[in-house]
Amino acid sequence: MPNMALITGASSGIGMEFARYHASKGGDVILTARRKDALDALASEVQTAHNVTAHVFALDLGAEGGAQALYDQVKAARLSIDILINNAGFGGQGRFLDRDLARDLAMIDLNVKALVTLTHLFANDMVANGGGKILNVASTAGFMPGPLQATYFATKAFVKSFSQAIDQENRKRGLTCTALCPGYVKTEFADVSDLNGTDLVNNGGATPDTVARHGYDAMMRGDLVTVNDAKLGFAVNWIIPLLPRRMVLKMVQRMQTKK
Repeated sequence: MPNMALITGASSGIGMEFARYHASKGGDVILTARRKDALDALASEVQTAHNVTAHVFALDLGAEGGAQALYDQVKAARLSIDILINNAGFGGQGRFLDRDLARDLAMIDLNVKALVTLTHLFANDMVANGGGKILNVASTAGFMPGPLQATYFATKAFVKSFSQAIDQENRKRGLTCTALCPGYVKTEFADVSDLNGTDLVNNGGATPDTVARHGYDAMMRGDLVTVNDAKLGFAVNWIIPLLPRRMVLKMVQRMQTKK
């Protein structure tokens, strides 16, 4: 199996579970996020549990030049990756006009700009080395517009579209790209995105370990787009596209309105 996986947003949630799952298969990991203490603890955990090597690069991928800085540090350490998992991202509840514009622009910087930059830099290296695998964490949000999370839903639509095009362009060169589109997952996302008290959160969600395993296995198979729940996948692919647009908009807004 491919040995070295770089995982962004690895300090918690799905990113942490990606690291654990890859390490359980004997793979080395490069862990990156802002919280060095959490990354160091995870690195120690997987090294002890699975006898693998874990490298930690603590930085802010959403900051100007953050993605390039990560690439430069990985290259300076003479590390070569076989798998890139672009997991880092965040959302934010509220009417777009009422939200802090800087916060939404920062969301675009992390969810889109950093992901595109890392894909370009590391995918070129992987193709030069004979191929590799990319897993971009999108969302079922990418299948529809998202009133009360307008920017977040749009970033995930970008990730879903971008990932499919990258796969088509590079599959014959040995590089596959999978878009993981989970529904709501029980992580820090609700706290960071200020979504507590909405139906989206109140109705429950998947656990990060099940989502990580689903996405990782789909990536290894070379799947194009995958949703972690079969019923949800059927809904976003076959039901929602047929509904009147205003109905979908109202439905999504209700789900994200605080009670």
